[in-house]
Amino acid sequence: MIRSLAGLAFVQRAENVILLGPPGVGKTHLAIALGVKAAEAGHRVLFLTLEEVMNRLKRAQQEKRLERQLQQLTYPKVLIVDEIGYLPLERQEASLFFRLVARRYEKGSIILTSNKGFADWGEIFADQVVATAILDRLLHHATTLNIKGESFRLKEKRKAGLLTKAANLPQPEGDR
Repeated sequence: MIRSLAGLAFVQRAENVILLGPPGVGKTHLAIALGVKAAEAGHRVLFLTLEEVMNRLKRAQQEKRLERQLQQLTYPKVLIVDEIGYLPLERQEASLFFRLVARRYEKGSIILTSNKGFADWGEIFADQVVATAILDRLLHHATTLNIKGESFRLKEKRKAGLLTKAANLPQPEGDR
């Protein structure tokens, strides 16, 4: 699947890639690798965390230049939004994110990373209806990869003897 995505046909078709899984399994690494491939192929690529996206959109709204900011975030052929689900959004923020997704729909690719499954997105976006509308547009033309496993970072700590398997750390959902 990764090799197929690296061929960048999804970029040509303005499709999305959604990388799901617990922290530390390589979601951001894969998103960046796809972004680098797209940039090497001559496509404009922008990488932002969800927090950075929201800060830009909220500031633009306060400064009465939201339309211009949405246009700027629509311009790159590939927009990578990292870390969806780590922090919940307020309703106004969810609405702004919906506007961005709707603006990019079928015009440019979005690569998203999230530690939450789609069933939890109502909590992230503080509104089940908005979350459903966002998912409807994102998933219509998308490849979803659900990555399972243990954090690479914690695995390295265990190898070095700095962490034991019995440590009270949250386990990935599929391992409970």
